[in-house]
Amino acid sequence: MQLAKQLFQVKGLDYCIRSAEIQDAAQLEKVRLQIDGETENMDRKRGEAYLDAAAFIRLIEEDATSGRNLFLVAEVDGQLAGFSRCEGNALRRTEHQVEFGVGVLKKYWGYRIGRKLLESSIHWADAQEIKKMNLKVLEKNEKAIELYKNCGFRVEGILKMDKRLADGNYYDTVVMGRIR
Repeated sequence: MQLAKQLFQVKGLDYCIRSAEIQDAAQLEKVRLQIDGETENMDRKRGEAYLDAAAFIRLIEEDATSGRNLFLVAEVDGQLAGFSRCEGNALRRTEHQVEFGVGVLKKYWGYRIGRKLLESSIHWADAQEIKKMNLKVLEKNEKAIELYKNCGFRVEGILKMDKRLADGNYYDTVVMGRIR
């Protein structure tokens, strides 16, 4: 699915949220690697489950024609600052829901880019009459949990000892959902 470009200015930073395009693939490859290396809030360490530009092209093409997928990017001065994706499926028992994921480069934290990607995704999901959005978030990512709660998500469960981080400790994952 494709969305129209939205322009924002937050704390003096101008950026847009728009649908991912084929020409974004090479930048997405690099941005995803960088985000994975900047924080332990992601599921992957840097380089794990690596997607090259060709894989991003396939995702962008599939998502552009699917009524159940949405791939958004945040762009600042022609460079990608982050991205989000909603992924659904065609299984009859679960076609009413999508899984949401987001990543923003650390240098752009605090400019509400993650919030704008989420709000755009929620607006899209509501317009598509998607009944439920799901996501998973690391328990120690308290800012993200608060954002999700403020946007209508509720805690649905806890996956105990779900992630082992660099400090050697195990952390829980919070499963959240938003029902329309």
